[in-house]
This record gives sequence, C-alpha cells and structure tokens, in this order.
Amino acid sequence: MRALTYHGSHDVRVDNVPDPTILEDDDIILKVTSTAICGSDLHLYRGSIPQVKHGDIFGHEFLGEVVEAGRAVTAVSKGDKVIVPFVIACGDCFFCNMDLHAACETTNPDRGAILNKKQIPPGAALFGYSHLYGGVPGGQAEYVRVPKANAGTFKFPDELDDEKVLFLTDILPTGYQAVVNAGVKPGSSLAIYGAGPVGLMAAACARLFGAEQIFMVDQHAYRLEFARQSYGVIPVNFNEYDDPAAAIIENTAGLRGVDAVIDAVGFEAKGSTTETVLKTLKLEGSSGKALRQSIAAVRRGGTVSVPGVYAGFIHGFLFGDAFDKGLTFKMGQTHVHAVLPKLLDHIVRGELHPDIIISHRMSLEQAAEGYRMFDRKEQECRKVILRP
Repeated sequence: MRALTYHGSHDVRVDNVPDPTILEDDDIILKVTSTAICGSDLHLYRGSIPQVKHGDIFGHEFLGEVVEAGRAVTAVSKGDKVIVPFVIACGDCFFCNMDLHAACETTNPDRGAILNKKQIPPGAALFGYSHLYGGVPGGQAEYVRVPKANAGTFKFPDELDDEKVLFLTDILPTGYQAVVNAGVKPGSSLAIYGAGPVGLMAAACARLFGAEQIFMVDQHAYRLEFARQSYGVIPVNFNEYDDPAAAIIENTAGLRGVDAVIDAVGFEAKGSTTETVLKTLKLEGSSGKALRQSIAAVRRGGTVSVPGVYAGFIHGFLFGDAFDKGLTFKMGQTHVHAVLPKLLDHIVRGELHPDIIISHRMSLEQAAEGYRMFDRKEQECRKVILRP
C-alpha cells in the first residue's frame, strides 16, 4: 500500500510499504477514506518529538471502511464506516472506566513522555506518534490496523460526508475538552491563544457553551480574520501588540482579565532569545511564552486550560503569579472516546460545523506538499484533508 513515511526533519514521503495485518483478535483493518494533517503532526515533521524513527507512518486523524475484522470484534462489521479516535484505549482498565481514556494503562508498551516517571505506567498509545507512544503506524495511508476495535471505533451515518465527522478523531474533541476544562458557561469571557485548528474548534465550542466575549491571539492575520468571521472572536495579532495579555485586559470589565484562557499553542510557541538558546542546548523542553501570557491574561480565581502539547522543563513559568491569583490549571491529552458520541449528535443536529475550517483538499500522493504548505502557512492554509 501507499503511506506517508518519515525520513528525517522536514522530509516526509509517500512510499510503498507492507499492508497491515490482523495481529490481535480485537483488531480491524480499515480502508482509509479520509485523513488529515494535524498541527501535532507538525511537531513530528519538524523533528521536535523524540523517538520518531525512519519509515514511521504518520497520521492520527482518519476514518474509513472496515475491510477485515478479528474474531473477537463485535462492535463493528465488514463494510461499516467508522471514526477512530487518535487515542488507543482498551475501554476496561482503571482509567478507561473513569472515562479518562488518554490515561489507558494497557495499550502503550513504551515509556511515554514523563521525565520524572517513577513506577507510574505510561498513558495510552497514540496512532502515528513516535515510539514514546507505542510506535503504532498511523492513518495517512491507504489502510491501517486499528487495535482495540471494540472500544475504539464509532460508526457514523452513511448520509454524513467524511468531512463532516473527520475532526471527531482529534481536534473537535480536543477543542471541546479545552472549553469544558476552562469552565466556559453562558456569559463567560475567554481568551484563546492560537488560531490553528484546535483553537478554532475551541472557539466553535465556546460559542456552543454561550461564551459572550472571546479574544483570540495569533500571529497570522488570515487565521484571525477567519476566526472573526466564523466565530465572532476579537482578534489580537501579537505582531501588532508587544503584550497581547495587556491588550486583552484593557478590554475586560474592571481591568480584571478574562474568566478563562485556553493555551492552544503549546511547546513550540515563539519564545524569548533566552528560551531559544536553552532549547537549543537541550536545557529546557518547551517555550513558556504562551503559558506566561495565559497566566497574565486571566482574572483572579480564573482557569487556564491547556490542550497544547508540552514536554520537559519550562523556563519562566511564573508559578508565584499563578498562586497569587488563585488560578486553576487543567490540561492533558484528550479523552476522545468519552465525548465523541455527544459531539456527533451536535453535528447531526447542525449545531457544530467543524468542516468549515478546511482550506485544502489533496490526494495522499500530495501529502508531502501538504505538510510543507501547512508548516509554512502558505496559501492561507488552515487545515489539509487527504484522500487516499
């Protein structure tokens, strides 16, 4: 089959690779009908994630048709169209029973990303996301093996086009969980750092929850303008403001700041010169700029919600400021399985339209060009869909 594979930093290629096969009785083989390039995939593409190996198949946002099923699979049958969460969860362990599927204790044979790990088991395996997270081949391919299919596949109606539901695999649940963690409710004020796909999905879900005032911070004017037109956000371009948090606070009641902030940027935020040097020397793992801005922009007693990926040490966390303001932090990988059915209902009822963020539709053979364009933010690229 054909699949997108890794050959080094900024070097991905569509190659011929062996077809996947059933390895466990609860596996299925999926014919991929649609897949997407995620902002998290760009971390891999840039060589920023450890333990990515030559020839690894990328892709954790995909759906398709079941073409083969192991003998223990009861949830789906050959011919079913299914959505597959990017998190691989068993559905039966301690954490899965708490609806914390990203913490599943049974699917990841690798160590995970925690530095000070002790004896704690790693969290769940992820599709197409390095050998810290199971080294499971991803879905930017013609076919993909899906483990734990009884827990990790969700059928969707034939009348729904792939594009309507594709983002249920990751970015829509991620944006939704970020909004839930932020405690957004009718009348809330909110700031979202990052106008990429997750930030846009967070804005859509915040409107669904009744947020009254949404600020969005980004450096790309075309992304901010799309968010303004689509979700009514107040754009804050940090190329125009030295301190976006100050600009946000100036537009809040009593100069208190917003009720909550969502950091949808993560560890590759453009930081200070000091942070750049420290990251180059491997003395820290992440830029802390977006987190510092989040702490500054939120009101006392507010919440900072972090769906953006972080790793390792962070320079200048300003924990004292967070303590003085009495802030709550909520963060982590998305527990997709727990929220996917509810979000599918919102889509069916016409209350969410995640597909409007798609800017480019390409074939699988064009995947390398899609990565390059998305990485460089060319042609006003917001989200790339690939059709094998």
